[in-house]
Amino acid sequence: MGQKGFWDWENRHAKLSNKKILLDQIDELIPWEEFRPILKVIHQKPRLSNAGRKPLDTILMFKLIVLQKLFNLGDDELEYQANDRLSFMKFLHLGLEDSIPDAKTVWLFREQLTQHGLIEELFNRFDDYLRDRGYEAEEGQIVDATLVPVPKQRNSQEENDKIRQGETPEGWEKNPHRLSQKDLDARWTKKNGQSYYGYKNHISIDVKFGFVRSYHVTDASVHDSKALGKIIDGENLDDRIWGDSAYRSEDIEWVLEQLEFDSKIHERAYRNKPLSEEQKSNNRQKSKIRAKVEHVFGAWVMSMGGKLLRSIGKIRANANIGLKNLAYNIRRYIFWETQKE
Repeated sequence: MGQKGFWDWENRHAKLSNKKILLDQIDELIPWEEFRPILKVIHQKPRLSNAGRKPLDTILMFKLIVLQKLFNLGDDELEYQANDRLSFMKFLHLGLEDSIPDAKTVWLFREQLTQHGLIEELFNRFDDYLRDRGYEAEEGQIVDATLVPVPKQRNSQEENDKIRQGETPEGWEKNPHRLSQKDLDARWTKKNGQSYYGYKNHISIDVKFGFVRSYHVTDASVHDSKALGKIIDGENLDDRIWGDSAYRSEDIEWVLEQLEFDSKIHERAYRNKPLSEEQKSNNRQKSKIRAKVEHVFGAWVMSMGGKLLRSIGKIRANANIGLKNLAYNIRRYIFWETQKE
């Protein structure tokens, strides 16, 4: 083992900087101060005295949340990694002598973001920044949805029936601790013969740059087409819209036509009415564009730690999925900016 030197810490940081890892690029290229006016709402409650610990910087806390979503870490794991990894400390502008906010502080900050309704504001503010930087939504949009699983609930059939009816199963109120661990909003659904439990992230991305421009969160049982009206991006400079056959219906086609959208949604076969060769060929052409939306969900799985959601309830699911969409857009922005170098 080598002897510890006075400049070891600085030398290690220099080596990290030379590698230009993703976190260095995010730290340098993301306009963190753009978010401060939104985040300051959290500390607007007047302090009764100057005694006690001063509030933590909101940008520091926001960067911790971004780290969490970039790597899909739980609160405890985030605290550990922020203390253990030099790259995380460097990203947060903290040294070994500085204290790292603990898991409970991270949880509380995220709760405040949720309660104040700030997550959608943060998402929209970054989207405005993207447009100001020349990343306008262009060349049409693609809509799709992905399942976001949560830990499965071990309920009886009778309890699940009650939950589906919007009721709390008998006896659960008498055990608040148990009730707090039960997700009454998540639902089961089947896809390709396999059962899933959780929520759905419905998104619209622009074709040219691939940023998530709008999103809507539902439980997993909601059909993709039911959320279409919530995610259509009316600011895209092109009127074409792509989607798989789940979005295809006479009613949707009529509505899109009335809204002056050019539907590129896949055609679907019906009983005793298979697709013609021309329709199949058209679908294959549409797939070449529509497949771009899979980059988003693929990045969630391959580069951002997966899709598993650890929170309980629709409100927190909406918050965490919104933050994950924002974190994806941050990664995507770094991709485009580094292509210019």
